[in-house]
Amino acid sequence: MIFQPVLNVFLLVLLFAPVAFLVVWMLVKSVRPAPSTGSGGGSAGPIMWGLRLLMLLACLMMLLRPGIPGGATETLATDTDILIVVDTTASIVAEDWDGDGQRLDGVRADVQAIVDEYPGARFALISFDAAAELRLPLTTDAAALVSSLEVLRPEVTAQSRGSSIGIASAMVEETLQAAAESAPDRSRMVFYLGDGEQTVSTEPESFAASAEYTDGGAVLGYGTSEGGPMKVTSGSFASSGGDGEYIEYQGEQAMSVIDEAHLQTIADDLGVEYRLRSADTDIELPEAPTTTTTYSESGSVGNVIELYWIFALVIVLLLGVEIARATILIAQMRGLATRGGDA
Repeated sequence: MIFQPVLNVFLLVLLFAPVAFLVVWMLVKSVRPAPSTGSGGGSAGPIMWGLRLLMLLACLMMLLRPGIPGGATETLATDTDILIVVDTTASIVAEDWDGDGQRLDGVRADVQAIVDEYPGARFALISFDAAAELRLPLTTDAAALVSSLEVLRPEVTAQSRGSSIGIASAMVEETLQAAAESAPDRSRMVFYLGDGEQTVSTEPESFAASAEYTDGGAVLGYGTSEGGPMKVTSGSFASSGGDGEYIEYQGEQAMSVIDEAHLQTIADDLGVEYRLRSADTDIELPEAPTTTTTYSESGSVGNVIELYWIFALVIVLLLGVEIARATILIAQMRGLATRGGDA
């Protein structure tokens, strides 16, 4: 049996010792024969003081939180640093995901799938539009990553001057290099999520310099060859999904089209696979690199079967006895008062 006290054991002893001494003293006193001074019906006998001592001990045991060790469960520990690179240009809200849904919806769903696939890994998030931004440094807090994706908004339409799909290449290299230097025994994966649409006249920057630090990952493409319209975004949180009006080009509704050739080039630079994503197909993620452990061999998390509830039930039963006794005494006192009034 093991104990997980809610307070320090020494403090519990200090709290219970005086009360226990008083209860024991009253128990001993109730056992001694008392001089005949009347009926004495209201005084508690040794049985009641014994039950009160039992209640006190049950309360102490409940606060000590006893338990017995249960079965051990193995925890999945992924010794991998995962860098997620997300396109936040205006085209990421193009409406050609699962019908007329936004591409960003697919990105969020796939990032959640990545988190679920590699539990215990460290995650970092980089977003890019006109510039790259490290939104979340490497952390094991997967909830922080998901939260960052939930509040992720595309660039403000009025400030858009075109963007390069490789603008984040330098930041990706720096982040991976820093991770490799700080934890050389950990593997590193890169997931690039975007549509490959280059909206500046220059050639996209290469990700080839990051290949030596990359042990796995994938480039995930979003969009269709038919393209999807994009709503105007102002940058406010309330309008993160668009302000209702659509972006126009030369008097017509602008359409964003996926460029798979560019996405394949990025995949080749990183040395990972390219995969076109759609809402009607499940995402296929690569296996964790060979330097990643499977089930943790360093230890296991033991389950404890709690037993404090047994003592809580004992306390409830003993309180019921006290309440029943008090009710009987009150009824007797009212009967005596009624007879005294009749006399």
